[in-house]
Amino acid sequence: MKFSVDKHDKYVTLKLEEHKFTNDNAPGLKSEFYLLNAEGFKNIIVDLSHVTECNDAQDLSCLLVGDRLCKSAGGLFIVTGINDELASIIELSNIFQSVTFVNTIEEATDFIFMDELEKEFRGAK
Repeated sequence: MKFSVDKHDKYVTLKLEEHKFTNDNAPGLKSEFYLLNAEGFKNIIVDLSHVTECNDAQDLSCLLVGDRLCKSAGGLFIVTGINDELASIIELSNIFQSVTFVNTIEEATDFIFMDELEKEFRGAK
């Protein structure tokens, strides 16, 4: 499985660099979510802009693991870079009811920084 990880102070961006999202690379992605969470990253952005094919909505269920890990750590899990084909599979799978989807990485980082500011104003970290 090919992916890149870009770590920042408040978040990490994981970019899947495969054209197919399959049951072959979903477990590796899930493992990476656990590793990043164990390293203390509570805000994860997943960029799927390279992905052009996904044949089974079950493969996308690994995103729910990342979402659960981030939420339990008090952070955000955001997916970006969804094309039309992935959007239809996501809609069928109802994953969009749990996972936050935005159009660009910039929107995702803005979302995270706004959430962090809101937590600071409330006195919670």
